[in-house]
Amino acid sequence: MREGCRNFESRTYANGETVRKCNLDLAPDAPWRCPDPCPKFEPRLDAGWTYGSLVSPTTPADPPGLADGSAAAVLDAAEDYLNAVGATVMAEVEAERNRPKGWRRIFRRRG
Repeated sequence: MREGCRNFESRTYANGETVRKCNLDLAPDAPWRCPDPCPKFEPRLDAGWTYGSLVSPTTPADPPGLADGSAAAVLDAAEDYLNAVGATVMAEVEAERNRPKGWRRIFRRRG
């Protein structure tokens, strides 16, 4: 990933996991690299910032299959699956929200 791009974001969680992503979702091989001629690349403006001593972990090594596009194919298949089940998951969440709560749930009429 191009860490010098203003659309790049990195976040490290308490368990040590680090997320690196393009905020515009333009990196087809995310989280490993951006496209070579990225149409939305904008240099990050660092004027006036003060950096602390926190150092984020190094970027992981490129996985095998990245150059031939197979990694992007796996990520695309995963995204398609999540998009396919998204409506079902949202319907289940909405049904859970609409369920009666508390004593009304226990003594509701069935029928």
